Amino acid sequence: MKRLYVPLILFLLVVIEGVALKLLPANLVMGNSFIIPHWVFVFLVFVAIFYDKEDTNFGVIYGLIFGLLIDIVYTGILGVYMFTYAVTIYIIQGLKKVFHANIYVTLCLGIVGLIIAEVTINVIFLVIGISEMVWKDYLLYRLLPTLLANIVFILILYPLITRLLIKWREEQLYESDTF
Repeated sequence: MKRLYVPLILFLLVVIEGVALKLLPANLVMGNSFIIPHWVFVFLVFVAIFYDKEDTNFGVIYGLIFGLLIDIVYTGILGVYMFTYAVTIYIIQGLKKVFHANIYVTLCLGIVGLIIAEVTINVIFLVIGISEMVWKDYLLYRLLPTLLANIVFILILYPLITRLLIKWREEQLYESDTF
């Protein structure tokens, strides 16, 4: 049962992402800036840092599954978020081997991951022809507000979820392979 906690949290975050902007004050959302909640991705960064062991790739697998789910539910093009989340989480897993897991490293890896994911999504949308935003406007009105909003989410989520993910990772060591 404990193996289902992480996917259930991710599924809940997929659902909540759809109504996240409605929870923010209207003057913040109605401006020129676009805030994109990447809460699933942020949680995947936490999974990659605190839940995955050296020989597991739960973050990448969950990135594929829940990226595809985001593509199905929120975008009309399949594979954009799936590809972006999985590749970016794979990069984060490689970088986490160099650093010790703490709030500063989590914040830095979260910011780097968000920048990689957001720019990759924008490049794919530019190539497909969905987005026609100039890079200057993109950086100012979409990337920066998205980064700031998701950094706040990282800072809120860190004290709430890190101990649980570490505890669940340690419990994996002592459980048998049965479901």
